[in-house]
Amino acid sequence: MRVTTDRPTELRFDDGDPVRAASAVARFGDGWLVAQDDATHAAWLRPGGVERVRVLPPVDGHETFSSAEGTKHLKPDFEAACPIGDGVLLLGSGSSPARMRACLVTPGGGRTVADLTPLHHAVGDALGLADGHLNLEGACVVGDRLRWFQRGNSAAGVPSASVDVDLEALLAAVAGAGSDRVGIGGVRRYDLGTVAGVALAVTDAVALPDGRVIVSAAAEDTPNAVDDGPVVGAAVAVLADGHEPEVGLLPHPDKIKGLALRSSGAAGAELLAVVDADDPAVPSAALSLRLSW
Repeated sequence: MRVTTDRPTELRFDDGDPVRAASAVARFGDGWLVAQDDATHAAWLRPGGVERVRVLPPVDGHETFSSAEGTKHLKPDFEAACPIGDGVLLLGSGSSPARMRACLVTPGGGRTVADLTPLHHAVGDALGLADGHLNLEGACVVGDRLRWFQRGNSAAGVPSASVDVDLEALLAAVAGAGSDRVGIGGVRRYDLGTVAGVALAVTDAVALPDGRVIVSAAAEDTPNAVDDGPVVGAAVAVLADGHEPEVGLLPHPDKIKGLALRSSGAAGAELLAVVDADDPAVPSAALSLRLSW
């Protein structure tokens, strides 16, 4: 598989503030919704500019969160974004108690927030993870299931993996039915290779019409699921049941955190990707990826 990219473009809101910590992207109305994992607002990339979209009320009076402010433990960490009807479902990573929420947001200003703590714990149990190792960073809809991806960590001995979640039951849980009865199955584990001795770990996913899944991956040298570390390599991979992953390394070690499908066909696919700079003062970026197979 061959991967080509264009030059990254800075993401800023219409008032000039940077889009922080871009962690996921999905089609939304007449544009794209970009989650900020350390803020209560997402960024709506529209033809005329970039608007804020509230996804959570203030948390203990805070709208943004960082280590420098001593508020990182409060951040929602929405790491996955899936188009659902005309809206987008945002899902927390589950890497701490504050990161086990979901938000279903619609272009008309609708917003439904739910606590998914029981479901996050059940996913961790299904994957056989010890406390503190859950880090769900990507999701996509495959048929009537939501495939939810665990970002691996080679330093902790945790592989990248996924589970399939009953989508109808999940949406009912977000609407208020509770998440303790959402069905989980289809555990898969992935080996995407290494860069400079660091394993490539899944950071987001999108489904193709034929059932295959494209994932982004980063080789980030970090000891756990919370702290950032140097990214020594990046890739995209095509996953198909019964086949080894088809991996294409990116020319630069950009920390791609979100993928959205623009188009696909027999010869390849074009994706919109968002990149996290791991610095709240530095704008996140967007770029196109073109895959040929």
